[in-house]
Amino acid sequence: MNKQKFTEKFIGAFCILVLIKILAILAELFHKNFWEVVGTLFLFLVVAAICFLVIALQSNKEKTDNFGGRGGRSMAGGSSYVETSVFDRIHSMYEDQARKFIENNDYRSAAKVYINLLKDNYRGAKTLADGELYNEAAVIYLKKLNNKSDAADCYEKAKQYKKSIELYKELGQKEKVGDLYREINEVGNANHYYQMVVDDYVKYSQMVKASLIYRKKMEKPEAAQRILLQGWVENKDAFNCLNNYFANIFDVKDLDLAIREVYKKTPSEKKSIYLDAMKHEFKKDIQLQETTRNIAYEIIAEKIKTHSEIVNELKHFNPEDEVILKDISRYKMNRSKIFGQ
Repeated sequence: MNKQKFTEKFIGAFCILVLIKILAILAELFHKNFWEVVGTLFLFLVVAAICFLVIALQSNKEKTDNFGGRGGRSMAGGSSYVETSVFDRIHSMYEDQARKFIENNDYRSAAKVYINLLKDNYRGAKTLADGELYNEAAVIYLKKLNNKSDAADCYEKAKQYKKSIELYKELGQKEKVGDLYREINEVGNANHYYQMVVDDYVKYSQMVKASLIYRKKMEKPEAAQRILLQGWVENKDAFNCLNNYFANIFDVKDLDLAIREVYKKTPSEKKSIYLDAMKHEFKKDIQLQETTRNIAYEIIAEKIKTHSEIVNELKHFNPEDEVILKDISRYKMNRSKIFGQ
């Protein structure tokens, strides 16, 4: 009888909760659309009726068990069993109902089941987003989950760019803010935030990334070149800065001139890096080969006394010259003999 009494009490409490929920839904008439409230009320009544049916079936089962002589369990154990069984069935029923709503492309109703009945705000928000109900999903992410990142993404997809921008500002995503300002043609605001991104990259010696912001997003190729040259001069990722600087010069004659001009200002301690860059430039165009080869010879001649292994670099500037390969081998052999004595 203990299990039966618990079930009867549970039914009574359930009916009270249903009544309270109905009143709460009706109260939404003051600030929501009439048909939206009616739809929510109808959905809730259907679910409540199914729950009541499940509980009633459980109650009948308990009565049958008692008459069959299986009522010998303790009150605590029986109550726990009934409670777990009933709630598991209700939970499973809610899951099935939400799944059916999704199969019918009724994402809003499915989300209500997740949020109001299963108390799973995340799945509710995700369901709304899956149904492209981005504004509603953003509200759930923001107000119930305090998830500004996903809320901002949903507002962006809903083309609510201003709302998205404010959230990305709070998240400190400056480049994203710039992208969205550019999306709504507010170029001045976009460049303001892009410049903040550039300043951050420069602060941490990421000059190539800073140059890409200037070139790709701010459309300032001259500024991009200046920042790369600055990185080369200040030895901040020097090789990549120099390599990208040359890569951004598309006219061969201008590139040939730039190679010679930069080399004139290159200090001795950085000429080995310059030599590595010349290996790449040598392969670009036949018109660059004379300039890059002459620079390479000059650097090798300067460094060979202290760094004999640099002689191997000659082959990169004479790839089809078998004689020079023999000369390199002969030089290395003679040097080995000298130091071996």
